[in-house]
Amino acid sequence: MEENIAFTKTNLIAAKATLDLSLKGFDLLDKKRNVLIMTMMGFIDKAEEVQNKVAVVFGEAYEALKTANITMGINNVVQISQSVAEVEDFNILDKSIMGVEIPEILYQKTDLQRYYSFYDTNTALDVAFKSFHEVKALLFELSEIEDSVYKLAMEVKRTQRRANALQNIQIPKYKGIVKAITDVLEEKEREDFFRLKVVKKKHGK
Repeated sequence: MEENIAFTKTNLIAAKATLDLSLKGFDLLDKKRNVLIMTMMGFIDKAEEVQNKVAVVFGEAYEALKTANITMGINNVVQISQSVAEVEDFNILDKSIMGVEIPEILYQKTDLQRYYSFYDTNTALDVAFKSFHEVKALLFELSEIEDSVYKLAMEVKRTQRRANALQNIQIPKYKGIVKAITDVLEEKEREDFFRLKVVKKKHGK
């Protein structure tokens, strides 16, 4: 053994307690890891679904924008786009999953409000404006999911490292200590027993 440990009953009790604690810790970490992975996989499935929606809606928006640029002129479209207000109607909160703080974006979905008059515009611009409005809401949802996946993945790695340290280092170490002390104490008990028998025999008992 690498450590100089006194082979006493006190140290045996302490080693058994540490081993029991390590085994329970590993079991808890293993359960936590499984819950985190299941939760993360659910987010990944949701992310794929939202990404597909973004691709479809963004494709529609881009095609409509190209048509608007051609039919209305790029300068007119750019001028109209500059009147669109920046997005400010959202808040980012934190919620906890197995001790992991993941974001929750509170976004108030509002009715579509056009920032331009119908004079000198066409339906292509209307379609583009509506589609980009939908993309904006989807991107809020997607950013929340992707950040959650990242944070959960980091926690899975940390949990895995801790579980591995217990499984491969701490638990084998204390199993070895318990066995070594137990073997020494049992051998000592056998020696004491035989010594006692010899003493009794000498005294005719």
